[in-house]
Amino acid sequence: MRKRRLWAVAPIAVLTLSGTSVAAAGAEPPPPPRANIVGGVPATETYSFMASLQEGGQHGCGGSLVAPSWVVTAEHCGQPEQVRVGTQNWNSGGEVRPVLSRQVVGGDLALLKLTLPSTQKPIPIASSAPVGSATRLIGWGQTCPQPGCGQPPVQLQQLDTSIIDDAKCKEIEGATELCIGGGNGKGACYGDSGGPAVTGGPGSWQLIGATSRGDQVCAQGPSIYNDVTAYRDQILKIIGGTPAER
Repeated sequence: MRKRRLWAVAPIAVLTLSGTSVAAAGAEPPPPPRANIVGGVPATETYSFMASLQEGGQHGCGGSLVAPSWVVTAEHCGQPEQVRVGTQNWNSGGEVRPVLSRQVVGGDLALLKLTLPSTQKPIPIASSAPVGSATRLIGWGQTCPQPGCGQPPVQLQQLDTSIIDDAKCKEIEGATELCIGGGNGKGACYGDSGGPAVTGGPGSWQLIGATSRGDQVCAQGPSIYNDVTAYRDQILKIIGGTPAER
């Protein structure tokens, strides 16, 4: 079976929590990263629901606030110490909330329960995510494609793309995962795991996906996202209703 490439920051033995490779003795310094998710642009707005999963105050994965006390993320991101919600910079602004517990939803999808509710506005979960839908990827993952090729950005990045046919992603679970367009120097990368794929527009964003993995080096092909819409009813049952109701 082909090894899956997960878009989380790897353990410290390989990568630091900020996503930087631990250089071998005498190795050449890594090239500087481009200023922009790979191939994206700095965030054009402050997404109230965007969460940075953190350990020791360092960014590791992304997530989405779907209710005041609940964040959706990738299961492989584990249970972080805290999340910072509602800011463009992962190291400042917004709100910091400790994580109380984690509940696996299914596949590579999990919910984090916060110790105290956030006052930031949650994002509603869309009812479906059909092929061809325009989507925006958001995250603090590194902005150059090779593992450890540079420091991840402090400022949030975004990339506009679309949902493509499952056949273009290898080893995808079609009923519960989405194939998101990428390649030609654009796509999700290390540190983007758990972060959102959204549809809609300013003031009306809806969550459709959470970053899971890719089959190739970042930005050389499409990425596989957890289809959050496929788990919508299950998630709403756990969090106790829609974001507007809670």
